[in-house]
Amino acid sequence: MPAVTRWLAARTGDTRGVVFVGILLVVAVLTPVLNLAVPASSPFHVSTFVMTLVGKYLCYAMLALAVDLVWGYCGILSLGHGAFFALGGYAMGMYLMRQIGPRGVYGNPILPDFMVFLNWKELPWFWYGFDSFPFAALMIVAVPAALAFVFGYLAFRSRVTGVYLSIITQALSYALLLAFFRNDMGFGGNNGFTDFKELLGFDLQSDRTRVVLLVITAIALGLSYLACRFIESSRAGRVIRAIRDAESRTRFLGYRVESYKLWVFVFSAAVSGVAGALYVPQVGIINPSEMQPSNSIEMAIWVAVGGRGSLVGGVLGAWLINGAKSWLTVAFPSAWLYFLGALFILVTLLTPEGLVGMKSVVSKLKAVRR
Repeated sequence: MPAVTRWLAARTGDTRGVVFVGILLVVAVLTPVLNLAVPASSPFHVSTFVMTLVGKYLCYAMLALAVDLVWGYCGILSLGHGAFFALGGYAMGMYLMRQIGPRGVYGNPILPDFMVFLNWKELPWFWYGFDSFPFAALMIVAVPAALAFVFGYLAFRSRVTGVYLSIITQALSYALLLAFFRNDMGFGGNNGFTDFKELLGFDLQSDRTRVVLLVITAIALGLSYLACRFIESSRAGRVIRAIRDAESRTRFLGYRVESYKLWVFVFSAAVSGVAGALYVPQVGIINPSEMQPSNSIEMAIWVAVGGRGSLVGGVLGAWLINGAKSWLTVAFPSAWLYFLGALFILVTLLTPEGLVGMKSVVSKLKAVRR
């Protein structure tokens, strides 16, 4: 990890990234230690619930990175990334459901409980292979990426941009939501997948398994950040920023704008799918509600509040807003949406660059006073 921070500082001058990687390392080490090594009677003990919450926030941070890459750097405001997140989650959920086997309520060694309940006689063809983890891992990345490729190819070749692209990405998410709600689709309908037993032979209810999942999620988040930072600092990164700032001029200079937008969009979808796959075993459920358009809008708010086009800002926004939501839904269950709305409005008005731009705002205020 010190080598990573040195690379970040030398390669990109990314002091924020160095701080972020350091914090991530502390979280990945300290949270498991406080859960397993500190007795429950101690005020420093981290409960299993809190550890699961931290793991969930790390998954959301990965998702925020994916959204920030396409929106903050390429100018593509996608309101459909919730669909890619959910597809990765469903791919992991299908594997976990196949691992239940005869331990389900109905004791069927092949069919998941919801299929037995709905009188399905045989396993659908698209469930084949999900008893193998390598196949499931491939699908976690391939399915969201394939959908993003087909959608992006058609949209970008047609030169759909701006608010129109945002609307059709939202429509894509909503269409998948309606499809997955249907019982005859073979994905559990409204209830989705739950009651998971084990992952790779390890009990998902064990604290040790949850610790390992949290550490893996932290590593995945760190690698996702490094990959996004590498893209942003590369020659291709300069091109996608040019597309964001002046798409027509970039096309006139001879760059294949559609190709650049497509591969960034596909990569972002793949990262979202991995985030969804890590989310499911820690939370214990996946259902169509993850595809709600409002979820994708909330992801854009994470990035806007934290600071669009900074990567670290997206992570910060995801942690801040979801942490505030967890507290406000308990403290002010009937008014928490108003608090979050006020937070978004205030940050947008006072610091258009998001929370990571607070330093420049303070500097300007000091300059005005002088």
